[in-house]
Amino acid sequence: MAALTWSLESDEHEPDLFDTICAEAVRAVPGADMASIAAIQDGVPDTAACTDKRALDIDRGQYAAGEGPCLHAAATGETVRLSIHAAADVWPAFAASAEAVAVGSYLAAPLHVDDQLTGALNLFGFDDHGFQEVDAQLLAVYTTIVASGLRTRHRYQQARTRADQLEEAMNSRAVIEQAKGMLMLIHRIGPDEAMQRLIAESQHTNTKLREVAKAFVKHAAGPE
Repeated sequence: MAALTWSLESDEHEPDLFDTICAEAVRAVPGADMASIAAIQDGVPDTAACTDKRALDIDRGQYAAGEGPCLHAAATGETVRLSIHAAADVWPAFAASAEAVAVGSYLAAPLHVDDQLTGALNLFGFDDHGFQEVDAQLLAVYTTIVASGLRTRHRYQQARTRADQLEEAMNSRAVIEQAKGMLMLIHRIGPDEAMQRLIAESQHTNTKLREVAKAFVKHAAGPE
């Protein structure tokens, strides 16, 4: 869990973070041999991370069929715990693909972070134990921690982006006002006309207004 906590609090790229989430889930839940994260965006499911290609293949089989326990967990918010033999009556295509790679047990818990990220965290066991209720409860606690950490991470990233945008806007305004002042002084014109000249140059050269202002200030200041 220490690796998970560090990853959630770091600037680790999201694909690497999802890999860590899967790996730590396998370590946290007894009987889990593989893990995957099924992420659904704009109604389209995709596997964001997995610990084994066999888990990826089982996920993709569910996406192709349009049904399966991971999609059920994501859609209903319910944890799915079953043996593969029991799954044959409900999701035969899923059961067949799981049996083909010797998976005997399956556990999927819903993972809802925000409107941009919802899905399920899936565990696969090679033994036919079907996982226990305590395993389902443990995975539910784990996904709650993960979802909370991801929400906090997303909010921080959004706040940092807004702060960067605000700083850029303030810097842009400062250089534009400086350019306006120089134009007014050089050409003895008012602030409105100075602004219109900057805008006209921006449109004529298809250049951002801030860049036009910076270039004018640099040119007007002369060589350093």
